[in-house]
Amino acid sequence: MPSADVTTLSVAIVRARYNPYGGAERFVQRALAALSASDVEVTVIARSWPERAEPGLAVKLSYLRVDPFYLGSVWRDWSFARGVRRALAGRRFSVVQSHERIAGLPIYRAGDGVHAEFLAQRRRALPRWRAASLSVNPYHAYVLAAERAMFTHPGLRAVICNSEMVRREIRERFGVDEARLHLIRNGVDTQRFRPPSRDERANARASLGVADAATAFAFVGSGFERKGLRTAIRAMARVASRDDACLLVAGTDRHVERYRALAQALGVSGRVRLLGGVDDVRPVLWAADAFVLPTLYDPFPNAALEALACGLATVTSTKSGAAELIRAGTNGFVHDALDLDGLADSMANLCDPARRGPMAVAARESVEGLSLEALSGRLIGLYRGLLESASP
Repeated sequence: MPSADVTTLSVAIVRARYNPYGGAERFVQRALAALSASDVEVTVIARSWPERAEPGLAVKLSYLRVDPFYLGSVWRDWSFARGVRRALAGRRFSVVQSHERIAGLPIYRAGDGVHAEFLAQRRRALPRWRAASLSVNPYHAYVLAAERAMFTHPGLRAVICNSEMVRREIRERFGVDEARLHLIRNGVDTQRFRPPSRDERANARASLGVADAATAFAFVGSGFERKGLRTAIRAMARVASRDDACLLVAGTDRHVERYRALAQALGVSGRVRLLGGVDDVRPVLWAADAFVLPTLYDPFPNAALEALACGLATVTSTKSGAAELIRAGTNGFVHDALDLDGLADSMANLCDPARRGPMAVAARESVEGLSLEALSGRLIGLYRGLLESASP
């Protein structure tokens, strides 16, 4: 990186694939929105990136397309990493921040956490034969090697960790110096994501077919196996004795029919609404009374932040970074991702409107310090600090 006498920050952000419903991409957009208030020039380096931004996001970006030919997932990631290095070799940026595991880049945002830990948690939920197959999968072998090469590379100057959980895992698994591990939690637009007015709530529930007296749980996230939808549906079946409870599921998964079949087999198909991907998740959150995300492994889910900002008591797992914001019985509950009994008990507790009221207020208060303005200040502070400590 150049010396610190530059007045305008030129930031390159590396992100290979864009999924409009993905948490990492939403973090990128919000980070850019936060940075846009400062004197910052941003270039997104990606295989593809949509021109359409998130609603309400007025940020002008430059795009640098790096899209080499590939066949298969290993070649895909390897060729992109090589293409990014080549693209950066002929350009100068004040800051290069990667969201992909590419060795030699100065800043890495560990939004995906630690792959080895993800595999360890995933094995717990899989049949024995599928768990064993993870060890011989060439893609997982590539990611594990790329991850270790990146974290041990001398060119790595800073790692942005979005939870204490991730910071601890990186330190313990790779021996990265604590001084290079910076805790910067995801930001949330606390003006856009807020408790709904009475009319907004009524309209949202009407549009989703939720009865006035029903207790609605929201589940938001794509990749249902990792996010724990199977456990959430099974817990819903335990709460099924209450005919007015339902689960609103916003997200995509190529195996969605498996989850539809599970709900049918458990007799709750009429109360599990698989909504698919949604452009604006607010109506789903505004229609809900609580939020549930028993994820197997999630460094810091934006969906949980948004739910808390909307005043929803949140039930999540011990391997979710959002658990660090939860005070049990005050603004939500935390259970092991496979603790079906505990999850169902917490959901049953949240069917009580008298219990939810104070928790809604506490939920909103728990994210007041995680606004986009706060995110902007932390990112700019990190960038400036790195520039000031860099050799010319």
